Amino acid sequence: MGDALDIMQVAGVGAAALVTEMVRTTWDSARGAVARILRRDGEQGAGQVLQLIDTARQQLVDSPESERGAVEERLRRDLLIQLAAFIQRHPDAAQELQELADKVQGDDEGSGARTSVHHNTNSQVVIAGGAINASGGFHYGTPEGGR
Repeated sequence: MGDALDIMQVAGVGAAALVTEMVRTTWDSARGAVARILRRDGEQGAGQVLQLIDTARQQLVDSPESERGAVEERLRRDLLIQLAAFIQRHPDAAQELQELADKVQGDDEGSGARTSVHHNTNSQVVIAGGAINASGGFHYGTPEGGR
């Protein structure tokens, strides 16, 4: 159970970092780092996943501001699944992905945004840039004047 939790944690943090980077001018650098990590699946496998990521990024960039939060959430979820499966095949990639996520978070320090999740057990971690609604049972809205 601990390994599965660690995989999901790293994949979740990695997915959030990638979606954050997709709308920044530093995307090309982050994309290059992701490409190096994905090469563990060979050039063809990495190319297929990068094509999916590029398509997802374009959808995010082209989305209207009013829909951006929903698109970001869907991308984080899709990337979480892809990255978790990748880390299961290549556990040695987890550290590299965590380092990439840490770098993105470090870049966010100037903006006041920071998320750090390490060795978390017996709980769930939710990273969100907007309101959270878990099927009506739990709702957290961003503060007035927030995002």
